[in-house]
Amino acid sequence: MTGVDTNVLVRYIVRDEPTQAARASRELERGERFLVGSIVLCELVWVLETGYGFSRRDVAVTLERILATAQFEIEAKDLALGALDDFRRSTADFSDCLLGRRNRAAGAAETVTFDRSLKGLEGFRLL
Repeated sequence: MTGVDTNVLVRYIVRDEPTQAARASRELERGERFLVGSIVLCELVWVLETGYGFSRRDVAVTLERILATAQFEIEAKDLALGALDDFRRSTADFSDCLLGRRNRAAGAAETVTFDRSLKGLEGFRLL
């Protein structure tokens, strides 16, 4: 198994730089399994939204496809899937949704925050 960095996934998805997109495609399509870490997922969402103007819906669809790709070993996949569900039904950032899921899995009863977009999401308490 090989770890994959955010920029490789971005080139593979967006294909805005032809040479790097081709190299990313060759690497990711050669049949090996790739580890996609939680940080990579959070960075990917941020880059797609801020750098490429992806809508929340398009980001959610992209994440869903990555999470469903058999060759990708997703770090804490169950938590990422739950965070994706939270992301879809709220206005919260994906990274915050994942943080809440990871904190609960680690034993935290709740996560305190000032972020109003997290109001009403299970596991968060607004200060």
